[in-house]
Amino acid sequence: MQITSAMKMVSAAKLKKAQDAITAMRPYSNKLTELLQSLSATLDADSGSKYSAQREVKNVLIVAVTSNRGLAGAFNSNIIKQVTKLTNETYATKDVSYLAIGKKANDAFNKTNKVIANKSDLYDDLTFDNVSEIAEMLMEKFVSGEFDKIEIVYNHFRNAATQIIMTEQFLPIVPVENDTNVNLDYVFEPSKLEIVEELIPKSLKTQLYKGIRDSFASEHGARMTAMHKATDNATELRDQLKLTYNKARQAAITNEILEIVGGAEALNN
Repeated sequence: MQITSAMKMVSAAKLKKAQDAITAMRPYSNKLTELLQSLSATLDADSGSKYSAQREVKNVLIVAVTSNRGLAGAFNSNIIKQVTKLTNETYATKDVSYLAIGKKANDAFNKTNKVIANKSDLYDDLTFDNVSEIAEMLMEKFVSGEFDKIEIVYNHFRNAATQIIMTEQFLPIVPVENDTNVNLDYVFEPSKLEIVEELIPKSLKTQLYKGIRDSFASEHGARMTAMHKATDNATELRDQLKLTYNKARQAAITNEILEIVGGAEALNN
């Protein structure tokens, strides 16, 4: 009970920092993604739209974002189940490979020999620059034609008790559908091509970083909740054991008293 209570407090302290980080970057990330989708809807084949190229899907890469440690309830198992479901149902006829971010994902899918990379050490120094290296590798593999579609599966942080499994398409970029009520009349300066070449990679890096940051906050929230329940269960078990021990001690004392009284009566007789 003392161990799980201490782990709960540690996770609560880490959660506050991780929650502040993801809350601060969400508005920027969402607006950048919205701008990117709107911009990609105006792209043509000659405007550097290599990241939005729609090809026949034969090879799929799934980026599974888990944690390096357990004791977080169903946090990791839900991701593994979702990735397995995508593999066996959605992409049953495709050649599916995995990129593991987190030791638990690597342990789960390494048996299939289709894990192209294990980035479990990312959590040792979770920065935008380190995530950008992974995003650049993913973009390179898509542009080269090694993979026709890349998806990210991670836990979206809502609050400490609620994590939502998210499956986002990373590449190709999904253009937003034209809405007559939305004004997409942009003025491009210096030029559309230069903006695309600069904005799309930056947006993709931000999207991946947000997903991993989301998962990082969700991990601490899930572990805090799991340790809270474990502490409650341990407290209940302690109370039951204390009652059982007290009953056993009381019964032993009663038996000793009966033996003494019985012995005294025997001597008197």
